[in-house]
Amino acid sequence: MDRSARIALGSVVVALTVLALKFLAYQVTGSVALYSDALESIINVAAAAAALIALRVSARPADATHPYGHSKAEYFSAVAEGVLIVLAAFSIIREAIPALQNPRTLEAPWNGLAINLGATLLNGLWAGVLLRTGRAVRSPALLADGRHVLTDVVTSVGVLAGVALAALTGVSWLDPALALLVAVNILWSGWHLVRESVGGLMDAGVDPHTENRIRQLLSTHADGALEVHDLRTRHAGRMTFVEFHLVVPGAMTVQDAHAICDRLEEALFAELPGVAVTIHVEPPDKAKHHGVVVV
Repeated sequence: MDRSARIALGSVVVALTVLALKFLAYQVTGSVALYSDALESIINVAAAAAALIALRVSARPADATHPYGHSKAEYFSAVAEGVLIVLAAFSIIREAIPALQNPRTLEAPWNGLAINLGATLLNGLWAGVLLRTGRAVRSPALLADGRHVLTDVVTSVGVLAGVALAALTGVSWLDPALALLVAVNILWSGWHLVRESVGGLMDAGVDPHTENRIRQLLSTHADGALEVHDLRTRHAGRMTFVEFHLVVPGAMTVQDAHAICDRLEEALFAELPGVAVTIHVEPPDKAKHHGVVVV
């Protein structure tokens, strides 16, 4: 089991622990807001399990039917997580509206808040682990899980503040009203997660900063070539694919052209670990006189 899979398995354990603590807080208080916070943790469990499965699938090597590997499996996990977040939001709304119409006094609010605070601290620490590891290994599944857990932490902090305010003031409708705000926040985060993941499935290009860096590398390491044009990029899970046409002098030998290609590939590998590079070498008459200027 590689590092990503171990972290994903840890996410399942942490999510189950946080879920148990948050539902205990809800049982102690009867707070709809704390219930909404606990319900989002059910999504954390499902999302962590989906991420674990996706990481195991994406780690499989390329085969006859999947010559480019299985790295896009992680995007399916992220899309599924976004859909689950949206479903959780509608479940919260279903519980909050009746409670808003007939608000009730909270029971033992401070005990429940203390339990929920412990769960929130645990979640916050784990969100940091997920985001650091996701960036290090370039994993969309871990990054999506980390962002979701971080959203859960922010939501929990708001819930804690709101429930404490309701307990201090005795204004019962604050609790279900806060639950509705939580639902809106969850819907917003779910929409962004689905949009980003669909972009990956649709072969969206790299971000502008990364593309500019790729262009700089091609410009400074293509000495001996005449032109680089038709640069295309896309992400597929932890893989980044870079394709371009390289125009070389007509009298250049195949060996010399190949040396330029090797130099370009090495520069890109150093900048983007796991990159897959495809270079189409062309003669001078194929030049388009635009694209990347060779320094």
